[in-house]
Amino acid sequence: MKRIGIIAALAGELQPLVHGWQKSGGLWTTRIGEIEYIALAGGMGPICAARSCEQVQREGALDALVSVGWAGALTCGLKPPQAHVIAEVIDARTNDRFPTHSSHGQRLLSTDRVVRSHEKRSFAERFQAPLVDMEAAAVARVAQQMKVPFYCFKAISDGYTDRLPDFNPFLTDNGKMRMGAFLAYSMLHPQYWAPLLRLGKNSKAAAQNLAALVTETLLPSR
Repeated sequence: MKRIGIIAALAGELQPLVHGWQKSGGLWTTRIGEIEYIALAGGMGPICAARSCEQVQREGALDALVSVGWAGALTCGLKPPQAHVIAEVIDARTNDRFPTHSSHGQRLLSTDRVVRSHEKRSFAERFQAPLVDMEAAAVARVAQQMKVPFYCFKAISDGYTDRLPDFNPFLTDNGKMRMGAFLAYSMLHPQYWAPLLRLGKNSKAAAQNLAALVTETLLPSR
């Protein structure tokens, strides 16, 4: 039996995909034919992504690793709530490049912090990448070390022109949001109210599109 590990940052990214799967100890699992799928949302950022890979590996040897979740658009050409196959991941810290096991798709930049809206253009030009996330490079590096295929699927939660607050000060060391502090900050800055409402709506739709793409690509018919 083959085993595929699916790594996300947040539960909201996985919910439509893992609906109906069994959940135990923070892991979602299902079996389709001779393939077992194990999914985990272990927090935002490369450190949390690497830890998530280790946790999934403790369940048994893996035959492939998959990075899924939300991404930000770095250009106007891609918009929420589109979902995309990723063909190559670039680590912004090291400039290491990781091809995925997919024959076609977009290029994704992976950073160690949330990219601000005013930084998007420079990142897009420097790395020639239209999408950005925080976890994919860490998952790709683990897959490379394990010598197993790496897949990546991302859905756009925020567009190139969206002007959102800086999330970085509200991220904890374990990759979670300090929601109380963030909501208090947001309430005092009404210019962010509409963009945050739009982000929530787009994120929900993006997760649905992501689930459909992953199901179509990686999950065989029941």
